[in-house]
Amino acid sequence: MKKTLSIITGIGFIVLFASFALLKSCIIQNPQPEDCIVIDVKVSKITEGSAMDIVFHDDGTDFYYINRGLEQGLNLDSLKTIILNKTVTLHLAKVLGGVTSEHISQMALGNDIIYTEFKN
Repeated sequence: MKKTLSIITGIGFIVLFASFALLKSCIIQNPQPEDCIVIDVKVSKITEGSAMDIVFHDDGTDFYYINRGLEQGLNLDSLKTIILNKTVTLHLAKVLGGVTSEHISQMALGNDIIYTEFKN
């Protein structure tokens, strides 16, 4: 009985640790250019998402977002004036062993950086 309880407790700790590690790998913290893929996207629509996010839609079904962009001082109307119907370069953060997220770490229009999370 005591041995069974020890085994169950051990398995519980392993599952808890594995769950924590998995969740932590999905959190994007301090992204760097080498941790991103770079794509060019034509922005066809810009909307407000949940939690003050700014969501950029392409001509198809894909979308990308700036996490809490409205809290960071970005403005939907200004962004629509600057980048709507134009092709932008996005740095998208990788999570979970290289899987690409829709999280925008940097957005540029030509040589102008519209938004960045990269620290100098």
